[in-house]
Amino acid sequence: MTAPVPPAAAGGLAAQGAPATRDATATPTGTGVAVPRVAIVGANGHGKWHRRTVAPLHAAGRLQLVALVDVRPIEDEPAAPVPAGATVHTDHREMLAATRPDVVIVCTPPHTHLPIALDVLAAGADLLLEKPPVLSTAEHRTLAGALTATGRACQVGFQALGSAALAQLSAAVGQGRLGTVTGIGTVAAWQRPDGYFARSPWAGRRTLHGRPVLDGALVNPLAHAVMQCLAVAETVTGAPVRPSEIELERYRVRPIEVDDTAALRIVVAGGPPIVVAVTLAGEDFVAGEVIVTGTAGRAVLEYPTDRLLLPGDPQPRVVPGRRGLLENLLAHRADPAGTPLIAPLARTAPFTAVLEQVQRAPEPTMLGGDLVTVTGSGPERAVTVRGINAVLRRAAEQGALLSELAVPWAVPPVRTALAAQDD
Repeated sequence: MTAPVPPAAAGGLAAQGAPATRDATATPTGTGVAVPRVAIVGANGHGKWHRRTVAPLHAAGRLQLVALVDVRPIEDEPAAPVPAGATVHTDHREMLAATRPDVVIVCTPPHTHLPIALDVLAAGADLLLEKPPVLSTAEHRTLAGALTATGRACQVGFQALGSAALAQLSAAVGQGRLGTVTGIGTVAAWQRPDGYFARSPWAGRRTLHGRPVLDGALVNPLAHAVMQCLAVAETVTGAPVRPSEIELERYRVRPIEVDDTAALRIVVAGGPPIVVAVTLAGEDFVAGEVIVTGTAGRAVLEYPTDRLLLPGDPQPRVVPGRRGLLENLLAHRADPAGTPLIAPLARTAPFTAVLEQVQRAPEPTMLGGDLVTVTGSGPERAVTVRGINAVLRRAAEQGALLSELAVPWAVPPVRTALAAQDD
């Protein structure tokens, strides 16, 4: 993600009199098929990943990249140069009025998502919105209402949901290969130096200028781990899960306002409990594993690499193939009934419910002294929690919080019961 784009004016483009229609889209020579006009808001930082995704589709004539938006000068990206004819803007509202895109990719800080998304929808465009899509259930409802009112589509940037390995795991769960699923866990151990938490004004913050921003291990870099678990639970329950209780332990190894180490248990109405055990202060690197335990066996999905181990497999195997979220959105636009979205906003409602409780929780407990090891200096200074990898793996595999594993520095969890709510 990149620096904030100026927030939308009240009422959005529709209130300013901007038309909801656009000029006819371009067509490849001789095809007669309209090519969607695509814009990227937040084109630096993680936005360059989206530019690299868009570039081959633009070159193949499957879309036309018409505009890039960022408050900073557009950074060079050799794998995705700015195409001839594409315009560059510092204000998304100006871009929407000038270029009338069909699809807008929004890759800006989370606290800017909702106002920008509302402007995009009011301008008549569909949306690919980076995760986390919004920062509260109230914002989720607002965005869902705008989607209904405008008839537009919103895909959320949980790209790991397009994994063929996840599809195989879900199929195995649905077919009963694991028996009755009794628990879902995930473990990840990454290492992020001090420079990571200085990457932008909102990094490591829970608020900025009085607005929630909510960086942190659980809801930003390791959000995919949480969402993959929710997707597996969805297979068990047959619908997006409804968390009934959240139990949360948050820790930090530097003076930031958010967690860099956490243990989370989601109690699911009518489904198995989910335990998330993650850190950005890890020892050996653990990319991210989703562990599904059942009465007839256990499955493990390493979601960043699509390596999958099912009951009876001698070893993990790579399951190739991911459906791209942008390509899926374009296919959905062409055939809404026949091509469902991989990550529609409604599917992310449980994630937003969890995120909201993380936002409301007390500040994380500081870990220091003999509990940590410090290496390097300056932006490369890294802090590691001693023994953290083994502790997190035990938590994920046993479905336990750290405070339940007799970890001496663990603190009691914050427990919150969630009322049943409509999406």
